[in-house]
Formats: sequence, structure tokens, C-alpha cells
Amino acid sequence: MAFRQLGFAGLGACLLLLTGCADTLQAIPRQIVIQQVWTLEPGKWVGGHRVTAGLGDISLALGNPTLVAPFPGQVELAAQGVNCIYFSTPDIPAYLFRYCGVRHPQVGWRQPGQPMGRSQYLHFATLRRQPNGTWAIVEPSDQVLEKSLNPPPSRFRR
Repeated sequence: MAFRQLGFAGLGACLLLLTGCADTLQAIPRQIVIQQVWTLEPGKWVGGHRVTAGLGDISLALGNPTLVAPFPGQVELAAQGVNCIYFSTPDIPAYLFRYCGVRHPQVGWRQPGQPMGRSQYLHFATLRRQPNGTWAIVEPSDQVLEKSLNPPPSRFRR
């Protein structure tokens, strides 16, 4: 009944308002301050080539498999680095996991095993929150990395 009162022009205006904003709803990259600063960091350029990994990153040639959420948690775009995302989880609140070289990132809340993106060459780092609010790169977690590369067995498989 309400649509009849609006008429086609009103209905078109409503649809335009609803769909016109969809493109502006993009994830805002997360900006963090890393405690350590090096001359060569991911995202910088050397001799016309972009640095894709740095001290503290573990690099893997994966061949484009899907990366999955290791725990329930949040995937956010990273403001620094080359095609980087951050993964955080309430299960390990003092840590942030950085994945660089990620294509087709799936931002937002993810359950364990849900896709976070794909990567041919992955650069992985573990960061720990410091008392002053900065983040320090620490020894990478092989368990988190392994869970990100190997999805849990499906409950529906036989």
C-alpha cells in the first residue's frame, strides 16, 4: 500500500538511495604503530621494486590456496604493507596476526575455517600489544599459521 502512495518515482528514489550507498560502504584499513622501525619495511620501494616482507615475517610459497580463519575472529584490511590483512581473536586478545600477499580478502567476523583470502606468496607475522599501545613483532606462531593453511575437517564429510 505504501508503495502505491509513493508512485514509481518515489520507489525509484528509494531504490537509488538503498543501492547508491552500497559502493561507499568499504572496509577502512586498520592503522597500527609497530614499535620496531627498519629501513626496509613491507610497502617501501628499493631499486624500483616493492618490498613485500621484512624482519619478523615468515614467507611461504603457497601456490594460491585459500587462507582460513584459525579461530573465531575479525579480519581487517591493513593500512601498511602489500595486500595485508590483520586477524584478531578474543581467544588471544594481546596478539594480532598479519598476513601479507593476500588477494580477495574477506573482511569482517570469521568463524574457524572460513576463508580470509587467497595467497600465492604469503608473508606472516605475529604482533603483540605493548603497554604503551604500540605493537611489537614477536616470534611467529607456527600453530596459528598452520591452522590458517589447513582448514578443519568438515563436519559434513564422511
